[in-house]
Amino acid sequence: MTPIVSAPDLANELAGPRPPVLLDVRWQLGGPPGRPAYDAGHLPGAVYVDLDTELAGPPGAAGRHPLPDVAEFGEVMRRAGVRGSSRVVVYDGGQGWAAARAWWLLRWTGHPDVRVLDGGLAAWRGELSTGTPDPEPGDFRPEPGALPLLDADGAAALARSGLLLDARAAERYRGDVEPIDRVGGHIPGAASAPTTENVDADGRFLPAEALAARFKTLGATEAPEVGVYCGSGVSGAHEVLALEIAGIGAALYAGSWSEWSSDPARPVATGPGRG
Repeated sequence: MTPIVSAPDLANELAGPRPPVLLDVRWQLGGPPGRPAYDAGHLPGAVYVDLDTELAGPPGAAGRHPLPDVAEFGEVMRRAGVRGSSRVVVYDGGQGWAAARAWWLLRWTGHPDVRVLDGGLAAWRGELSTGTPDPEPGDFRPEPGALPLLDADGAAALARSGLLLDARAAERYRGDVEPIDRVGGHIPGAASAPTTENVDADGRFLPAEALAARFKTLGATEAPEVGVYCGSGVSGAHEVLALEIAGIGAALYAGSWSEWSSDPARPVATGPGRG
């Protein structure tokens, strides 16, 4: 099953006998809150889920967006109407990062049928709703472990034994700038692979063949294992999604650079090389 769905295909599914559960997870780093945008107009029937408070735990030593408490995440999904047997489609404003985070969390906790709306709300051509739905509670019970997850030590080891991709902008990887975290640079051994290069100008994913070619050039097809990190585990989930489209499985280092760089004892590499 492809992990993305086009807007026309989603419209057909919503008009069919078994419409998917819709989750609106609009969020953008440094941007306005997603809830007002949701209230102004969303896909009919979509339930709003907040990335900062419902798709992440409180920020701290584990990073800016550590994984949420699994039991609390399950409660959020059940309130949104997610069942173990339901199809789920998640979308954001078009960047895809937040939607990919929700996709990854649901897949990691064992939900078998989750897709991201390719291009997000910007790709939707149907009507929007301003009503707040009240779905029948779902029965989804999260069981973590369905997708591979890395901690800091695991990421460091994978950078030596396999391929660890840094999904942040290249200038942050090099350490030229660091607008958020304590120090700039990257995990020694990681390769720069900005997630923005996985999509076209409209924010839609490149064709699977193009993504496969990109990741092959980076060494993903020959590596025994592939891992991804970013700033705080959001855009990294988007790169894991791109890798899945290309047919390559990858682990996510959820703590990412915000966790790694918070510990002065951890090594930091700078410049264009892997270090």
